[in-house]
Amino acid sequence: MTVVTGFLGSGKTTLLGKVLSEPSMANTAVLVNEFGEVGLDHHLLRRVDERTVLLGSGCVCCTTREDLVGALLELLGLDERGEIPRLDRVVIETTGLADPAPILYTIFTDPVLQHHFSVDLVLTTVDAVNGGLHLDRNPESLKQAAAADKIIVTKTDIAEPDSVRNLLSRLGKINPSAPILEAAFGDVDVDEIFRPGEPGAHAVTGSVLSEPDHLHDVGDTYSVSVTFDGAIDWTAFGIWFSMLLHARGEDVLRVKGLLDVGEAGPVVINGVQHIIHPPGHLDGWPDEDRRSRIVFITKRISPEEILGSLEAFRELLGARPVPLGTEHSVSLP
Repeated sequence: MTVVTGFLGSGKTTLLGKVLSEPSMANTAVLVNEFGEVGLDHHLLRRVDERTVLLGSGCVCCTTREDLVGALLELLGLDERGEIPRLDRVVIETTGLADPAPILYTIFTDPVLQHHFSVDLVLTTVDAVNGGLHLDRNPESLKQAAAADKIIVTKTDIAEPDSVRNLLSRLGKINPSAPILEAAFGDVDVDEIFRPGEPGAHAVTGSVLSEPDHLHDVGDTYSVSVTFDGAIDWTAFGIWFSMLLHARGEDVLRVKGLLDVGEAGPVVINGVQHIIHPPGHLDGWPDEDRRSRIVFITKRISPEEILGSLEAFRELLGARPVPLGTEHSVSLP
């Protein structure tokens, strides 16, 4: 399953129109909240109304999308009865104001869906002309960028080159773990967009560790990259992480990384707010760098609080947290 999100007018539907015209996407079902100005001609297109159920905790991210459950169960039944070609992928296009977290929560917690569907990518489209303004004024746009596994910057052919460069730099600082692709003239490389890479390879790229500055803030939103000076105790980290999510889950916009737990390969950790993908244990590292590396994108939680909390757990973790470039704090425009 792939979730395609992005702010109003950022080109989600145009992107899908290009993608679905590719022969390799023939066995793809598409769920959209709104058909949009660009018609999608696809035999497995379904419209869903965004109906959410807020749980008792009042947490915005922990909501169930009833419409999504019904649509996916319908597709699952058609697939299992052989009434449609065997499905390879389901693409969900959100509304321009949507937070992706409830979609992930729905898949990971529904007793039926969690056994038949897995989310491989969250793709976020950002308009090169208006993207900076959206990030400044709309918290939804910032959440969408933070939640992305990959970011596609659209309309680069009609935007000022300096604006495009500034936007690419800004997005890289907001979400340093997400590769950023450009889609000039609406052209996209479908294989590149939907390629998840080697298992865990896109969790945190090597470039995250080599850039000189890794503490960023935009208003009260921060990103911080952390490594450790040795292998860590996976159980102890799990306890610390669970405590963080229990106390401040809505403010943890994104966590993504590879953790050295003393085995042949790392543990992949990947989450959006309270919603955490099941951790994956890899047989080997995706590259020569065997260090733990984890990126936190947070709202109202400063890098110093994250680092201080990890330091307090240092004895149980078995390794010291090492921020990458703590001396550099970069304020985004």
